[in-house]
Amino acid sequence: MGALRPWARFPLLVVGHLLALGIGAAVFQALEGPPALRLQAKLRTELAAFQAEYGACLPPGALEELLGTALAAQARGVSSWGDGSEAGNWDLPSALLFTASILTTTGYGCMAPLSAGGKAFCVVYAALGLPASLALLAALRRCLLPLLSRPGAWVAAYWRPAPARAALLRAAGLGLLVAGAFVLLPALVLWGVQGDCSLLEAIYFCFSSLSTIGLGDLLPGHGRGLHPVLYHLGQLALLGYLLLGLLAMLLAVETFSELPQVRAVVKFFGSSGPRTAEDQSGILGQDELALSTLPPLAAVPEQTPTC
Repeated sequence: MGALRPWARFPLLVVGHLLALGIGAAVFQALEGPPALRLQAKLRTELAAFQAEYGACLPPGALEELLGTALAAQARGVSSWGDGSEAGNWDLPSALLFTASILTTTGYGCMAPLSAGGKAFCVVYAALGLPASLALLAALRRCLLPLLSRPGAWVAAYWRPAPARAALLRAAGLGLLVAGAFVLLPALVLWGVQGDCSLLEAIYFCFSSLSTIGLGDLLPGHGRGLHPVLYHLGQLALLGYLLLGLLAMLLAVETFSELPQVRAVVKFFGSSGPRTAEDQSGILGQDELALSTLPPLAAVPEQTPTC
């Protein structure tokens, strides 16, 4: 790999990325294709049985029209199923969750603007709110980074590892902390409270939320018929979880991106031209990462200038 010419490195990276996309698509097709076909066959069987039993009481095409209207409304976050705990889709807690999903780029897809004015306001709100959210996250990162660096500084002061190893240990510790406090622990709580989802589904929801994938196929409280108060409290808890968890995930990702091993890979596939100031200073400064690994300097006696 070291003998590879610089002009061929970036195309190699693109080819590798496209290969990873193809492999991922093939795996998902193999895993999800058979369950989707089984679900489709079950749905057709249920519809055929319903039409055979009640078809004489319904005019032709009435059932298909009703199901089409219900599915179209469900796709836009409007549903009349259940006991009414989710009927108010645009009450204050639901609207707060929707705005949080916009500003955190999660985008669950369980709710969507219906009116033209709502869609226009969504565009303007996201255009103005996303930079403000990034600025807030940057300010919080600066405040929390010294606090999160203290355990690594204590370990480095006690064991005195090499700077590269100290950075790796700190990144691994921060990754384990984020995985435990913002993925595993909330998944256990969701698993215990929700009741109708497995632990794997709860972990899947937490990770997809914090990674801003936000597929929206699983949301706390949906479809369970919770009391409206508990349902809205769950939405507010999810709002706080998104804000805090996204900050923790951002800190972990930036810490890993500044590891010497990662920087070496990026440098290998990057351009071979002269390095700019932006290349030399990442999102997290290298001095911030290595500050806790340096031993304290001895005090240098002040020298009086000679005449």
